[in-house]
Amino acid sequence: MRMFGRDPKAPADLTDALDLPRGHKVLAYAVDDNTGHTVAACTAELAVVRDTEVLWRKPWSCVDTGQWSPDTWTLTITWIDRSKGVQFTFKDTDTRLPEVFHERVQASVVLSAALPTTGPGQSGRVVIRKDLRTGELFEQVVLGRRTAPSDPAVAQAVEQFIAHLRDQVGLPPERS
Repeated sequence: MRMFGRDPKAPADLTDALDLPRGHKVLAYAVDDNTGHTVAACTAELAVVRDTEVLWRKPWSCVDTGQWSPDTWTLTITWIDRSKGVQFTFKDTDTRLPEVFHERVQASVVLSAALPTTGPGQSGRVVIRKDLRTGELFEQVVLGRRTAPSDPAVAQAVEQFIAHLRDQVGLPPERS
């Protein structure tokens, strides 16, 4: 795996299939060993392409977490909406996709704060994210499985943290 340098230029069939907006490009790509699909880390989104068909594309702000395992050459991704996560394996592939993945997700996170919780196993955070396509800022609330949004203490903490973080980034206190 390449440790430094740049990925080679994306093939024309990949860039044509993605039909990216002006100013956007494929920053890194690799072919998944398990499916043969191409995973493309683009300026504003992550996409999976089979031949010339885009199977899916998601903005970086949809990523909750990602983990790269150098032992198995596997990238595991979980999503904010808790939909089924994905795994890609790039054994012996010459790509910077894991590094670009990390950089793009981080670029979409503007500010984050953990919620104070009171119950065992409770967790949560409020995040101000940036849509890398438009530059628009918005908040996300990510609650752990044992943290009920209907719990009045949780709901109050969420509202307080949203207002605080919105103020920190210069957004109006009221959400639209």
